[in-house]
Amino acid sequence: MVTIDHDAVLRARVLLLGSGRPSRAELAGAYRVLAEVSPKAYLPKLVGALLSLRYESRDPEVAVTLTAEASRAARRLEPGARDRAELLRQALDAHQVALFDLGHRAEGRAVCEELAEAGWSGPLAKVLAEEGYFEEAAELDGKGARNGGPDFWHAVCRAANLEGAGRHDAASAVFGELLEQSRCEAAEQRTSLAGFTWELVHFSRMREAAGDGAGAAVARCEALRVLEELAATGEPKNWSCILECWRTLFVLSGRAAEPAASPESPMPPFGTAHGWSGDVRGGFLGMEPGLVAEAAELREAGRLAELVDVRRRIAVRAAVRDGAHHYRFEERFTPHFDEGVALARRLPDDPVRLARALTDRSMFLLAARSFAPAHADFAEAVALLQDR
Repeated sequence: MVTIDHDAVLRARVLLLGSGRPSRAELAGAYRVLAEVSPKAYLPKLVGALLSLRYESRDPEVAVTLTAEASRAARRLEPGARDRAELLRQALDAHQVALFDLGHRAEGRAVCEELAEAGWSGPLAKVLAEEGYFEEAAELDGKGARNGGPDFWHAVCRAANLEGAGRHDAASAVFGELLEQSRCEAAEQRTSLAGFTWELVHFSRMREAAGDGAGAAVARCEALRVLEELAATGEPKNWSCILECWRTLFVLSGRAAEPAASPESPMPPFGTAHGWSGDVRGGFLGMEPGLVAEAAELREAGRLAELVDVRRRIAVRAAVRDGAHHYRFEERFTPHFDEGVALARRLPDDPVRLARALTDRSMFLLAARSFAPAHADFAEAVALLQDR
């Protein structure tokens, strides 16, 4: 039985009724006391206050403590209570993020499993993909599929997990549905031609990885026709927020060059733009100094092919870190892609690497809305691959 401190209850009520503006910490303290005497009224307020306080703190240990308390408070709400499900989702989601930020993967995964049992499977699918369980992640993605037409983010994520599981044809089928929808929307000017082009280029990479050279060539030729239209007339409409799509697909294209994901050595959930676990994101970006040092050694040794590959891995990390920021986007990223093409041109017997570097720069230029140069690069890449 809970013993009520009536003096504390009175102080809490006075604080809330006073003319001053309580701090978030003071509000959380008041709601914590009042939730014991009026749980129906104050538990929801306590959850909200604790989560707000969590975002105010920069201490990861404090974040874990606050989100754990918020989760306990949300669980105490009566089943069927208004907003219970959403408050529980918010609290558990914030708690798993805080746990992963500290590298507490076992505890974080347990919270993700609780979320999945309550109907929110996205965080668990992400964790499974980080640990290399692509088949299981793809199965959860399938359960979370939306009704109606395919959604870009869901289709990319599910196709990426199916590819990771080695199910290339199934992955292409999922992504192909998105591509067909985008083709119709592009014809009706309901989506950007740039986005449609990125999808076509990504699909060509998927078919190449599946050993379907003919299918890859068809997708590349269609992408080249769309780029030719963009170079001639530009986008029919001005579309915003295009960088996130480019970044997601470019980063995904680099997965094969990275170490394999495993529970002992998790890697990013390639195919998603957001929600990477804090420890995984930090570890992935933390590889960059080692890659820079490796690139210097390769350059000194004249091992150009390996240097091209390592410089691309560095560019992928730059995209993860800053690829969605519009400010000085072209200025910041041009050196990465120009160097990739320049190095690849010094490999006359390796048209595949040069075609990849040109394609990378073309898609970057497309993101920067430099349509004519993007078309020129991609036309050269297509010609190189046709002449193999």
